[in-house]
Order: sequence, then C-alpha cells, then structure tokens
Amino acid sequence: MFRHDCICMLIAYPFITPISECSYVSVTRLTLICHARTVAQKLARFPMDEPLEMDWQAVKGSRAGRFRQPPRLLAGPETRARQTAALFGSDVQCVPALRDYDFGRWHGLRINDVHKAEPEALQVWLGDPHAAPHGGESVTQLCQRVGLWLDELSTRPGHFLAITHPFVIRAALMQVLQCPPGAFHQIDVLPLSSAELHFNGRWRLRLIDRVAPAEEEDS
Repeated sequence: MFRHDCICMLIAYPFITPISECSYVSVTRLTLICHARTVAQKLARFPMDEPLEMDWQAVKGSRAGRFRQPPRLLAGPETRARQTAALFGSDVQCVPALRDYDFGRWHGLRINDVHKAEPEALQVWLGDPHAAPHGGESVTQLCQRVGLWLDELSTRPGHFLAITHPFVIRAALMQVLQCPPGAFHQIDVLPLSSAELHFNGRWRLRLIDRVAPAEEEDS
C-alpha cells in the first residue's frame, strides 16, 4: 500500500508512475520545437537544406531565457534546425536521429507539381505508411528511427530541448500516443511550435500553460 503522502502526490500529479512505495524513476523531460519558417514551407515545397526565412543572426539567443534551468540543447543536422537552435543557446549538440524525413527525389519540388506529375505515387505515399515511392524513407521507417532515439533518451534523466522538423515531431507523438498509422498526416506542426514529453517509466505527452512563468514550467 502507498502511504498517504504518495496517494496525494498521485492525485495531484497523475503523470507520475509509481515503481515501489514512494519511489519513482528519474524523469526525462523532452521539449520538441519545430524549426522556424523557411521559404520551402512558405511555397509549399518539399524541403532541401535551406536556411531560415528570418534574419536568425539578429535574434540569436533571444529565446535563451525561456527556461529557468537551461536544458541540454539538441538539433537536427540541417541548416534550418541549427539556425533555430541558435535562438535558444550556443552550446548545441547535433543529433543525426533528429534529421528530417528523407523525401527522396521529391526534395525541392512543389507539392502541387508532384501532384500533377505523380498523382498516383503521391496518393500511395499519403495512404500507405510503408510506402516510399519517392525513393527515400517511408513513414514507418521514420517512426522506427525516432522511436529508437526516444528509447535511448529515456535512459538519460534531465531536460532536453530538441530543435527538429515537423515530420520528426509527428513521429515522436505517434510513438508516445501509440496512434494508428493513418494519424500521421493528421498532425499539423507549425514553425516554432512545441510539444512537451516526459518519461518516468513510460513516455507521456504533457500539455502546459504557455503563458505560465518559467518557474512553473520547470516544475
């Protein structure tokens, strides 16, 4: 049986997973942030390794004070991810697992142009998570890649801030929420939007008050 103080804690914080009487696993906190907008996103084009649309050097470090305790800053290897990371700090670790989805021969093409030139291939890709008609990565392969990275990160307690891409964030949410494959293309990830994940025995999605003081967010 749990002691009274443990029961109160579980009621107040239902995201805590008890291991034994009043003992808990170390918590891993992961804040996923989508890179800032690029011209490719503005033009509805499959991405290449393009820079940000904004003058990122003029706003370097502008978001570094978002958290009371600076998290460990991670980023995908692409230019747009690394430039966005510079808004949050200068000590950035490049993580290959956070790289963008591989669109194969569709890189750099407008979505409308692909729809006109390869309508059947586009429909297959949108409907079958195992398909990769563009010659790149399938959605299933992306989710597996991100899932393996989440498994590895769950063994490292602390707060991590990861700057990555819309498809990678979709894949992470799919893994955590155990969504059916068809849900992948029903998740919208806007530039500079964020998702908060916590691991304390299992991964959970946490919805937070974005207007709360940094001290409350870090709790």
